[in-house]
Amino acid sequence: MKINDVRQLVQLKVPVLSRQRRVLANAFNVAEYRAAARRALPAGIFDYLDGGAEDEATLHRNRAVFEQWGLMPAWGAVAVPDLQTTILGRQSALPITLTPTGATRLFHPDGELAVAQAATAAQIPYGVAGLSTVSMEDIAAQSPTLDRWFNVGLSPDKGALSAKLDRCAAAGYRAIVVGIDTRALGARERDRKNGFTAPPALTLSSLIGIATRPNWWVNFLRADGIRFPNLEPAGAEGALATPSMWEQILGHSESTQGWNDLEALRAMWPGKIVLKGTVNPADVERAASLGIDAVQLSNHGGRQLDRMLSPLDVLQESRQRVGSSTEIYVDSGIRRGSDIAIALALGADACSIGRPYLYGLAAAGADGVASVIDILAEELLRTMTLVGVTSVADLQARGTEVVRRIGAASEDARRPVLG
Repeated sequence: MKINDVRQLVQLKVPVLSRQRRVLANAFNVAEYRAAARRALPAGIFDYLDGGAEDEATLHRNRAVFEQWGLMPAWGAVAVPDLQTTILGRQSALPITLTPTGATRLFHPDGELAVAQAATAAQIPYGVAGLSTVSMEDIAAQSPTLDRWFNVGLSPDKGALSAKLDRCAAAGYRAIVVGIDTRALGARERDRKNGFTAPPALTLSSLIGIATRPNWWVNFLRADGIRFPNLEPAGAEGALATPSMWEQILGHSESTQGWNDLEALRAMWPGKIVLKGTVNPADVERAASLGIDAVQLSNHGGRQLDRMLSPLDVLQESRQRVGSSTEIYVDSGIRRGSDIAIALALGADACSIGRPYLYGLAAAGADGVASVIDILAEELLRTMTLVGVTSVADLQARGTEVVRRIGAASEDARRPVLG
């Protein structure tokens, strides 16, 4: 082989000095963005993003449950699959939503504004957390065409709740996401060791971890202080976090009157409501009977109750209980486009992601979030093409023709025939 032939086969890349640009050029999946986020964040803050409750059994099960299902392609001609779908009555370019996450500016100084920018470009819904570090009004002003949802907590204080709903309506949020899985604060032992308590009490090792990430520290000091403007009246100067705010940030919300509060909320809010945080099909059925528009099956990413069922465990039964009357979304553990394909085939209308987009945000800001969304979309497109389905609707309609629980067929073959 001649030298010129070798030169045609080998292309030397010019070294990239920017860490962010290197990540964008070299991260090809969510796991690699996770690794990049770990390199960018102090250890304690990465643990807050990445960790789960107690033994983290739920956290690990959320991934393992997807591995219990296999895809079963069917041969035939397939056009380029259509990834568009309808979510809460509005067209979405992908069957993906971005789920609410609090204290987002801990991971990148642009916080929710960066996430909203990426969601707008991807034409998918974004659920803004009640504990977002950017006001709902500022997000709306920057991203007026974004399909904006807002996370509202149930409360017996109907006056305060009514004021919050009025504020959501005025800022153009068409749906509210109601979390019901935070009646107590999950025992996140990584956070306890790092001093992420209510209020924070950072340990020496946490402070050392911060010192080893000078870029994060410089960006944090240059940015405005972490505030939670959605906890204050519109236009007010948001207060720095108090101990009670930190309890909410870390996952706790006050107990309520349960279903009565949800009924009252349905009567107060004329827009769409998504109930988030159950893995109980009976809850899904009851929510549907109250006129709730969608249920997001979720175990809070394994951050609340350890050894809790995963959404995929109850997805099929939940769909059977409500039929097509109520939309069902799945979160917790989604890391690949093939995970999304499996959930859609088993009865989901869409999938919600949290940690994956935060990994992208921590690693590369708005471009990182956009890249994670693009990766999942590309993986989903490739999976659907190889499986042999033409659209999201086709994948959902064919359902269990497309997926099969691994080992189920062999177990049936071994089962004795009774006669």
